[in-house]
Amino acid sequence: MSELADTPEPPYWAVIFASVRTEGDADRYAQTADEMMALAAEQPGYLGVESVHDAETGAGITVSYWESEQAIAGWRAHADHKTAQRLGRERWYRAYRLRVARVERAATFERSD
Repeated sequence: MSELADTPEPPYWAVIFASVRTEGDADRYAQTADEMMALAAEQPGYLGVESVHDAETGAGITVSYWESEQAIAGWRAHADHKTAQRLGRERWYRAYRLRVARVERAATFERSD
């Protein structure tokens, strides 16, 4: 699991991307995923990301956090991201679900020991 995103006080937005991967082209997928994570972090309104993947089942979930719906729309329309989306549908995903939600409440816990 990646580090937990350090988000501000709500409200803000979450884009939840749950997927099941195909078995092929793993190296190129990993490279593209890393590139997209870095590119997203440069976008206006980006707040952070959390992502987990189960190599055994191919299931994964990535939640990215954004200041506004406009920031999400800007990321969705980014040319490099659109190319990665197309490649995902053609090569890397058997299925995915994308959900967008407004975060109204958040809580934090950190063990002190």
